[in-house]
Amino acid sequence: MVFDIPTIETERLILRPLTVDDAEYVFKWTGDECVAEYMIYPCHKDIKVTKEWLKSLENLENEYTWGFVRKSDSMLIGSGGIRFRADENVWSFGYNLRFDCWGNGYATEASKRMIEYVIAEHNAHEFVAEHAIENSASGRVIEKCGLVFDSYSEYSKFDGSKTFKCKKYRMKLD
Repeated sequence: MVFDIPTIETERLILRPLTVDDAEYVFKWTGDECVAEYMIYPCHKDIKVTKEWLKSLENLENEYTWGFVRKSDSMLIGSGGIRFRADENVWSFGYNLRFDCWGNGYATEASKRMIEYVIAEHNAHEFVAEHAIENSASGRVIEKCGLVFDSYSEYSKFDGSKTFKCKKYRMKLD
């Protein structure tokens, strides 16, 4: 099922659908080696790759993907999504921010809002997330969203260039 992506808000952010017109801004983080280091995608070396990714968002199934716009200056500072994994009957989420926006609580604020949204719209009750062990800041975001450590695992970048040991987290609502 392809979801309609609504615009939703937090105290400091507007979460809205991304479009190909956002490519220049999105490339600021997808093309940054530091930001892409632990992400599942390889660093975008060309804005054409970013445009293709943005086009692909139009047909995603069982997934919401938003751009994070800071209210204070209307700047697109990151993106994130939450998707239903039917094979496990859980929702998983992730996030990605410009390097100069790290450490301000934006990832936690946006992630909590994405979780709230699917709880309200889909009666979601189980969530999972993971992060590379070396990326402990991402682990703190996941814990602030209410998830608890579940197990160790690993994941690889889409292009197979790197595999990471990771920590998996879970939250089950009654």
